[in-house]
Amino acid sequence: MWTVFALTLTLFLALTALRHPFVLRRIVILVPTLLVISLVVFTIVQLPPGDFLSARISALEETGDSGALAEIEDLKESFHYEDPEHKKYARWLGLLWFFTFNEDDKGLLQGDLGTSMETGRPVSEMVGDRVLLTVLISFFSLLLTWLLAIPIGVYSAVKQYSFLDYVFTFFGFLGMSVPPFLLALILMVISGVSGLFSPEYAAEPDWSWGKVLDLLAHIWVPLIVMGVTGTAGMIRVMRANLLDELSKSYVVAARARGVSPLKLLFKYPVRVALNPFVSSIGHLFPQLVSGGAIVAIVLSLPTVGPLQISALLNEDMYLAGSMLMVLSLLSVFGTLVADLLLLTLDPRIRYDNLGASS
Repeated sequence: MWTVFALTLTLFLALTALRHPFVLRRIVILVPTLLVISLVVFTIVQLPPGDFLSARISALEETGDSGALAEIEDLKESFHYEDPEHKKYARWLGLLWFFTFNEDDKGLLQGDLGTSMETGRPVSEMVGDRVLLTVLISFFSLLLTWLLAIPIGVYSAVKQYSFLDYVFTFFGFLGMSVPPFLLALILMVISGVSGLFSPEYAAEPDWSWGKVLDLLAHIWVPLIVMGVTGTAGMIRVMRANLLDELSKSYVVAARARGVSPLKLLFKYPVRVALNPFVSSIGHLFPQLVSGGAIVAIVLSLPTVGPLQISALLNEDMYLAGSMLMVLSLLSVFGTLVADLLLLTLDPRIRYDNLGASS
């Protein structure tokens, strides 16, 4: 499934890049950007003294038995414990594979996320479903935010200082003030829903129609929790942006020419005011992991956030670093998608102008 998705995405980006030079420039910029991100991630993860592997080896050395000594040698060989840092980075990234073509030297560039130091399992197996569930929650949270914030923001701007405008303003400030983890606790107590699956499906590794239905029966709680804060903030952004657009001269001139209010409203002012919504796609994944990790822990969600925190606390280099790189890739790709949508949405933006300015 992931291979088909990757091939489809690559083909789409290639066709778009051939048609629009701006997209090609952005894709080319992604390469050094991700390289810098990988250096920063590797340095930050390795910066604290020691790691899970060092602690494990120290504990085994204290026992002194022959079985422990053999396990120490296996661990050192499996994770290349005595290699210098630059060689560890090159192997983790997959640069060494281009010189050796050895299966053990595959890294991120070959789609190999490495092996967890704590569990000994491949990182791709540990994060596969978690990334999928994280993306699902992110997408539907964004969809919920748009479905609620856009019409409410438009109404509040058009009916400024009306009774409902004050009502929406009150609930907007309330939504921004309530901590997400507190709302998660309240909804969990009221609904009795915790986690994304029932116990009988939580331990089931394979997907089935029953598991999908069970996910749909549980996912509404995290969607509400994740969406409330974003919706409350976006309502205020939409209202302020649309009020600013409605006061501009082109709207006044169109209104004076007799253009129908509804057509005038949605043809230009609303489209321009939607820019912040589209640009928020690029920041969706980092916000979900940083702001939603506590919510995920409270609701027992099998998403990326709790596993990422656990990997960082245990200093599991391959698990923590590879997950950060996956999230960075999603964030960079989200920024590219946001740019493409902005170019389509805003008539004032042109590919050639952006390409020349960049």
